[in-house]
Amino acid sequence: MIIDGEEKNVITVIMAAGKGTRMKSEKSKLVHKIYDKELVKRVADVAKEVGSDEVVAVVGYLKEQVIDVLGNSVEYAYQEELLGTGHAVMQATKYLEGKKGKAIILYGDVPIIRKETLINLVTKSYKNKEYATLLTAIYENPTGYGRIIRDEGGNIKAIVEEKDANMYEKGIKEINSGIYCFDIEELLAALKLIKPDNAQGEYYLTDVIKIMNDKGLKTGAVIVDDNTEILGVNDRAQLELLTRVLRMRINAEHMKKGVTIEASDATYIHDNVTIGVDTVIHPNTTIKSGVVIGKNCEIGPNAYIREGCVIGDNVKVGSFVELKNVKVGDRTKIPHLSYLGDTEIGSDGNVGCGTITCNYDGVNKNKTIIGDRAFIGSNVNLVAPVTLGDDVLIAAGSTITEDVPSNNMGIARERQTNKERKNK
Repeated sequence: MIIDGEEKNVITVIMAAGKGTRMKSEKSKLVHKIYDKELVKRVADVAKEVGSDEVVAVVGYLKEQVIDVLGNSVEYAYQEELLGTGHAVMQATKYLEGKKGKAIILYGDVPIIRKETLINLVTKSYKNKEYATLLTAIYENPTGYGRIIRDEGGNIKAIVEEKDANMYEKGIKEINSGIYCFDIEELLAALKLIKPDNAQGEYYLTDVIKIMNDKGLKTGAVIVDDNTEILGVNDRAQLELLTRVLRMRINAEHMKKGVTIEASDATYIHDNVTIGVDTVIHPNTTIKSGVVIGKNCEIGPNAYIREGCVIGDNVKVGSFVELKNVKVGDRTKIPHLSYLGDTEIGSDGNVGCGTITCNYDGVNKNKTIIGDRAFIGSNVNLVAPVTLGDDVLIAAGSTITEDVPSNNMGIARERQTNKERKNK
């Protein structure tokens, strides 16, 4: 991680061993998804975006599922018994020993923490020479959270868990998010001293703060600006809540950049989507991760833009249109009731209602290529692989199985026959 032009060593430890029984699932809680990405994958990705030199996942219950999601992108430690947060970090000490720098502690079920927040946390820890820097929040109703105890000078004195707090401490509104940035060497030293002397009989990571304070080591905190960042997922209702929070966050960012979203609560734009200025997104539209849409486009309503799509400027993608792995040229219109998959279509084209690219033959995906200024009539099937040149016209109701050269009309339908009806 680069701070003030200097390379700093950062290792992130992700707690990913819990059972998550309230999820009522046969799967690990951590492999449930928000916008097609597993909770624990979101946390691992943000750890890398921050600039972590190593990421270590502490796994336990249903660890095979977590490992299957993260693969070889992280290191693994195993927590056989769930004896608290301090005990979980102890299992990862082999990746910390002999190293200098900072250790970030994250949680696999706290998936929408922002990269910028973590960078701010680590930067403050380095610049202020703090041995522990906590991410805290102010809650009007802090029930269930560990309370931040400060001394007369405002320095962090201790963290008291809810079950161990007295009445005065329970009235404190500043809470511990559970996310920390520690000096690696002092963290290792403190972990050797913590004991399970509490109501739960667990090794609390929060005790590290008191141990550091007793040694006279400087500790500090960063108060998070947006409390939704530290929300965790314990059950299906919380999973839906965080999905909603992320949806509103993503949509707000696009609107700040000049995109019109008519109904933010009914528009589902996934991570890493690029949309140009003055594009309008109508309600009930889903746009998947990695999609690129140009400026002055009109998308939806009820459109589904899937992975691999790149859409040019001044394009219309209308009602009940699904696109997957499609490149659309400038000013082309796909107004309604069409599916295009594995397709390239040029500029200034028009795709009629009910057009389908038949891109899958049961074994392989095949490509359809359509040139500039193509006019595709309604109810057309384009059986891939097939190429249509520039300025082609495809007659309505055709099933096209062979290439159509430029400036040609393609028609593939049986001649109409009318027969007199016989009265019964």
